Amino acid sequence: MLLPAKAEVARQLRRYRAWERVMLAAPDDRTVRTTFEDSGYTLCVLMGKRCAREAADAAERYLRTNQITYLQEQQVTCRQEQNERPRPATAVRRRPSAAERRYPAGR
Repeated sequence: MLLPAKAEVARQLRRYRAWERVMLAAPDDRTVRTTFEDSGYTLCVLMGKRCAREAADAAERYLRTNQITYLQEQQVTCRQEQNERPRPATAVRRRPSAAERRYPAGR
């Protein structure tokens, strides 16, 4: 799994937080809101999350931890998502018959 550069994550997180403050100060300004939403979308793409708040939280965790811890967290999340999906039926393995075990093919 490729991880984003910590410097880029920090830069985008600062940008997101700055526009969040501006947007809270002027919620009716469409330009500010659009720029805030764009910064949230960029952070979502960078962190692989669907929600800007989740992406900001993930970015903060990523910046606090080392890469190995972040990878382990992502693997746990991936396993949890896989457990929620329906699994296909597994094929039943047949044990070789006694004749097949005694006389392997080609001898």
